Amino acid sequence: MVVSLKGDKNFENVLSTVDKALRINLNEHIYGTFAEIGAGQEVARYFFRAGGASGTIAKTMSAYDRGFSDAIYGAEQDKRYVTKSRLSKMLKHEINLLENRVDRKNNPEKMFFAFANTVATIDFAKKFKGHGWMGIRFQTHSQQEYSEIQMHVRFHLIDAKAQQEALGIMGVNLIYGAYYKHNKPRSLIKYLYDHIDPHAIEIDTINFSGPLFENVDNRLLSLDLVKNGMTQAVMFGPDGKNILPAAVLYKKNILAIRGSFRPVTKVNEDMYEKSYKMISNDSEFDLENTISIFEITLSNLLSGQNDVNEQDFLDRAELLCSSGKTVMITNFQEYYKLSDYFSNYTTKKTVMTMGVDNLIKVFEDKYYSNLSGGILEAFGKLFKHNIEIYLYPLIKGEKLIDSSNLQVEDNMKNLYKYFKDNLKIRDIENFNKSLLSIYSWEVLEEIKNNSPGWEQKLPESISKLIKEKKLFGYSN
Repeated sequence: MVVSLKGDKNFENVLSTVDKALRINLNEHIYGTFAEIGAGQEVARYFFRAGGASGTIAKTMSAYDRGFSDAIYGAEQDKRYVTKSRLSKMLKHEINLLENRVDRKNNPEKMFFAFANTVATIDFAKKFKGHGWMGIRFQTHSQQEYSEIQMHVRFHLIDAKAQQEALGIMGVNLIYGAYYKHNKPRSLIKYLYDHIDPHAIEIDTINFSGPLFENVDNRLLSLDLVKNGMTQAVMFGPDGKNILPAAVLYKKNILAIRGSFRPVTKVNEDMYEKSYKMISNDSEFDLENTISIFEITLSNLLSGQNDVNEQDFLDRAELLCSSGKTVMITNFQEYYKLSDYFSNYTTKKTVMTMGVDNLIKVFEDKYYSNLSGGILEAFGKLFKHNIEIYLYPLIKGEKLIDSSNLQVEDNMKNLYKYFKDNLKIRDIENFNKSLLSIYSWEVLEEIKNNSPGWEQKLPESISKLIKEKKLFGYSN
């Protein structure tokens, strides 16, 4: 017999956390294990207190001691335990035990799950606020292959007990969502914050996988995290899977290029290649420990209706991923916020490549009216630690504009001169002058209108992909 959740419509209103746990407990077919490391049995506690847990919970455990945890799940090579690797091992191990110890012949209707989290809450000095990985491996009918949801959370509360409480509620929301909202993953993400202050806990990475989510594009889920204010920055790799920014950026040299990439042009390619060549000659850059990031701001994705054009976003993502790029979507309209974000994870040398027009805007005072310290505060964050700007030139008429002759506001000239003289702003060397007349917005219109010659303005692989997948409105 195959048991399904379809038709269970007795609890359509918004439920309390305890009611959600009770609904799971009252479904006699849901059965699984809770494994929680670091922050106590916060999620399992709700299911015990709701009542009726004996039919739902096979086992709860907390392998708190590292040695004991290693004996169960295996040692971590990097000796870190609050990691995606540890979470994956926990989920796999617990499901395997469940399958081995519960005879399917005697329990043909059981839908198994394993819930796990590995969490570090705030330290005594309150310098490290804490973070954790949380996930569920589950099935929604008894003969189904397992699907999985994994996510990373970051705490913003400064009290350990409050952090544990938020974690417990979000864990219940995740399990409830997995069983009763899995057909709407993008809505499921919003439900994770039921009964939780949005400022209390941040979700900066989430991935859905398995048969239930075959048609889910995790890049859109990344975008939703930023759109919904659940985090300020997300990243996904060339494979389209979401990755944890902190893990990717930690103690790395960074080369970041901001753009619309609509589409990726030969100018973008030249900016990256010439910047990379410059850092290759910089003794402060360890190329083996360097991450290149192509960053798009949320404001750059907004359409005329002040909403995100998702197909346009996916077209850009498709091009960048196909080129093997790591993509970052942020809510940082100002460069100093991006720089400040990077500095949270690394003190290694970081380069941000930008065009002349963008640098001129950086020196416009009006962008910093919301800061009590104004532009000085912003620049303290922009150039903190070991950050430089590589400047790609602009051609206006017959005039080439670079760092030596660009014009900033009169009251900013001394500030600009200071940063330039102190080698915080460097011109990109050996750029391809013949490319300076290429503008992505013009190319985009040419693609839409099927104008001749647009292919020559893009890398060959990019123009080929646009034609094959009919991106950006291309038709022929």
